[in-house]
Parts: sequence; structure tokens; C-alpha cells
Amino acid sequence: MAVFNPQQIKQLQEHAKLSRGHFSKAQLSDLRKQLDCNLESLLKALLPVAATFSQAPISHFNVGAVAYDKISGDAYLGANLEFSHQALSLVVHAEQSAINNAWLNGAKEISAMAITDAPCGYCRQFMNELSTAQALNIMLPSLNTQLSTLLPSAFGPQELDNSERLLASSEAQITSLSSEISESLKFHLQSAYAPYSKNISAVEICTVSSGRFYGRYAENAAYSPSLSPMQSALSQLALAGLTLEQAEVSRITLVQSEGFENQKAVAEAVLDSYGLDLQVEYITAKYV
Repeated sequence: MAVFNPQQIKQLQEHAKLSRGHFSKAQLSDLRKQLDCNLESLLKALLPVAATFSQAPISHFNVGAVAYDKISGDAYLGANLEFSHQALSLVVHAEQSAINNAWLNGAKEISAMAITDAPCGYCRQFMNELSTAQALNIMLPSLNTQLSTLLPSAFGPQELDNSERLLASSEAQITSLSSEISESLKFHLQSAYAPYSKNISAVEICTVSSGRFYGRYAENAAYSPSLSPMQSALSQLALAGLTLEQAEVSRITLVQSEGFENQKAVAEAVLDSYGLDLQVEYITAKYV
């Protein structure tokens, strides 16, 4: 079994902080040469690196995941993120984190997920929203299987007559905004996935010295496993090796679709868990 030594894991962790958990095809090729292994073994070897980005103050159970994009040949780390003193349903699971990371970075076809532990039912349902759900390979430390095997007789987008899928949906066409926003936030807003509630929404977290972090709404046919924009962005912050306290936030902007708003309460609940005095600017958008 391919394994990185402690020094290599530390080096990979530092790289991951800078890239926010993104490993390019070329970097994966170099790592395969270092370990003299195949792609499957490499993705599993990266799991301990992914798990180091876990922030689990409630469970103290660190989970790592790696999503592989077949088209680009890139891999994306993910880790669980928990919020103290808030409903446990707000937790970001490692599988969600990795898929979100891939999605925000433009991945189109996640063909494999490596995970430190067997995915819970919540995560199986979240993965079922992917365009590749029926053929998605699940790679665990001691078992290789497919999502279709782990989630038989699944309920998904087809049951709600949704022809789109996560990572394979059309962009929303924004017609107007109640206030000006950055071009990057507008891009993420247009790329959000909300086929059921129609609340196209996204968030931008600006920091003093660590750059900007974005999150989009990733909705699910079963609703509960949906990932809010704020959870999405905070997961990216965690993959940069930061907590919200360390990030020195200067501004937060959340955009929602006029008449369909459902993200303010979630955003405030998540932010309240940090006990910081953070103000959020709420903007509405109209789209075609």
C-alpha cells in the first residue's frame, strides 16, 4: 500500500494550504512517481493529508476525502467542518467538502471519491446529485465499491423531474442586482445549483491578508444534504488551513434570488457559532 511519510505529509499539507486543497494532473503524476503507484493508491495515500484540514470541535472525529475529476485529471481534498453550539445538521461532511472544492474549481466529471471512512447515508444522498452518480467509484481504505451499490433504489433528481445535475447544470442569467457585486461573486452566483428552490445564491468572504473565499448553493433532491453558500465558503477557508477567527474578515456579501430567499438564517447560524462580530451584506438578484 502506498503511504507518504510524515515529512512528505507535512510538505503536501503546506502545498494544499496554498492551493486550497487542489492538486493538478501534473502534480499527481509527480506524486505517483515518488510512490511508484497507480492513481487509486495515490488518492488513498492523500487521505491523511486531507484529514489534517478537519475542524471537528464536536465529534473530534477527523474525516478526509479526495474527489477526482476524470476530465482534467485533477484531485481535490475535502475535510469535515463542524460548528460549535449549533445544530449538528449544519456540519459540512468531508465528501461534501471535496465535491464542493472540485465544483468551485471548475471540475466537470467526478469519477472517483476516496474517503477515510465509509460514507454515511447523508453523504451518499449528496453524492447522488452528481452527474456521475450511477458510475461513481467509492474508494475506502479496505474496500472499493460504487455509489450505486451503497445507495440502491435511490431517490434523486429524476424523481423530481430535474434534468440538470450538480457539476452539469446551466448558468443562471442575472438580469438585475439590488447592489453592485464583484465579477467573481457574480460568476459564482450564476454557477450556483438550486433547481428545486430556485434560490440561486452565493457568498463572498473578503479577508485582510488571505484573499477572498467564495461559496455557492448546492441543492439536493432530498433537501437536507444541501450545502449552503456560507458552509461552502467556510469549507474553502478551512482547506486553506484557516479558521474564521484567523482570517481577519473585512467584508461578507451574500446574494440570493429575489422572492426565493432561504439562506439568511443558515448563514447567521453558522457565523454565530464563532462568536465574532461579523456583519453580512444581503443582496438580492433577479435572473432569467
